[in-house]
Amino acid sequence: MKKLSYQILKEMNHSGYLLPEAPERVLQFGEGNFMRAFTDHFIDVLNEKAGFNGKVVLVQPRPKRPGHSLADDLNAQQGLYTLYLRGFENGKKVSDKRVISCVSRCLNAYADYDAVMACAANPDLRYITCNTTEAGIIYDPACRFQDKPASSFPGKLTQFLYRRYEVFGKEKGKGFVILPCELIAENGKELKKCVLSYAAQWNLEEAFLTWLEEENLFCSTLVDRIVTGFPKGEEDALNEENGYLDAAMDTGEVFAFWVIEGPAALKHELPFEKAGLPVLITHDHRPYKERKVRILNGAHTSMVMGAYLAGFDIVRDCMEDDVVCGFMNKAVYEEIMPTLSLPREELESFAFAVTERFKNPFIDHALLSICLNSTSKWKARVLPSLKAYADRTGELPLCLTASFAFYLAFYRGTELTEAGLAAVRPNGEVYTVSDDRNVLSFFAAHKDDREEEYVHAVCANEGLWDMDLCSLPGFEAAVTDMLKKIRRDGTYEVMKSVC
Repeated sequence: MKKLSYQILKEMNHSGYLLPEAPERVLQFGEGNFMRAFTDHFIDVLNEKAGFNGKVVLVQPRPKRPGHSLADDLNAQQGLYTLYLRGFENGKKVSDKRVISCVSRCLNAYADYDAVMACAANPDLRYITCNTTEAGIIYDPACRFQDKPASSFPGKLTQFLYRRYEVFGKEKGKGFVILPCELIAENGKELKKCVLSYAAQWNLEEAFLTWLEEENLFCSTLVDRIVTGFPKGEEDALNEENGYLDAAMDTGEVFAFWVIEGPAALKHELPFEKAGLPVLITHDHRPYKERKVRILNGAHTSMVMGAYLAGFDIVRDCMEDDVVCGFMNKAVYEEIMPTLSLPREELESFAFAVTERFKNPFIDHALLSICLNSTSKWKARVLPSLKAYADRTGELPLCLTASFAFYLAFYRGTELTEAGLAAVRPNGEVYTVSDDRNVLSFFAAHKDDREEEYVHAVCANEGLWDMDLCSLPGFEAAVTDMLKKIRRDGTYEVMKSVC
């Protein structure tokens, strides 16, 4: 069987959309699964549906390791790869396949430094996207301007922008629209802050700073799609079905949403709406980030620890149970939504999609993996909704309050080990609580407390919550009562009682 290529697809009379030739209009730092199933998928559809006519140059931001790499596979396949989007949509199981043809080549920032920098001289290049993980957007003062390249991603970007300035600094309209996809707050603003720090550290001229401000747009964004990556275990069957070998296959869920904070003019430059894509260009991305964190992530965090202690192992099974699903829905629709600023219709549509995503038959999303670092997650995802609900109504939201009791029950361990805090499920199975070491040490120190002492110690720990939760009227007493009921009857019965 031959490798995927334009020639192979031609010989097979491939009927799907392909774009063999187009100018390179996008530079993308990050060649991984997420970006290829998210931004590159959108650009591919943009080419087909809206005449964008652009290719994407992928750049591996890390040093090249010995041996074969994904970049090698993509280059051998002329940038082509097969993307499978699978899930549960409008009550039906969905599986879509598309050969992505928007990628031109994949370079390495270190081994191909000169080739990467040469892209700055391409007059067609207009957009820069990136996903270098949450740890990627950092300022490292050890980076030097003469490094080839700078070790940090913002350092690399500053070098690239300066080369662009050297070539086109006197021409209008040759700056970039920069679209970071890292999962940090205000990612565009944070990336720009790092670039400006390097410009100052490296004593780059004032004219460059003016060009940065006037000719470049750093957009904060919100990205949302679960990407499951290479379909390990399915590759042989899929290659046989396709009739070609594809070493760069990718998989993700059907649902996707991309919010880009930018001026209205950007809608004409990037006609996502014309292409029918789930991309929103808005002057303020924050309400949508809040919606995602509070509803999608909040639903997970409020439900998973209680469900795990009730004997469930994966998210999809929770959605098939009336009690667990009912608990989650009440938390979302009755306790979280009233605290958000977007129109109720938009919130309900998003929440419905969340439930369908949780039912995805192609993803076995383990509850225990979602429980990782639940202290910071509960603080960021659930506490703001609980406080806002209590402020507005003068009452505690029962489901969100119960979620804190589930958290306390889940973190009630028996022994602190190198792996984490050992704990025991009601069925006798031992599991490991994973969190920051100082958090686990605190819980280990209180493992033998009576319920009242335990609840008070956790609620009063301002280092965990940046506030004293005992100050929330009635919260400490309500959580104590729920924790006693959990010990007596289990988390499932508590879910029943609050639904």
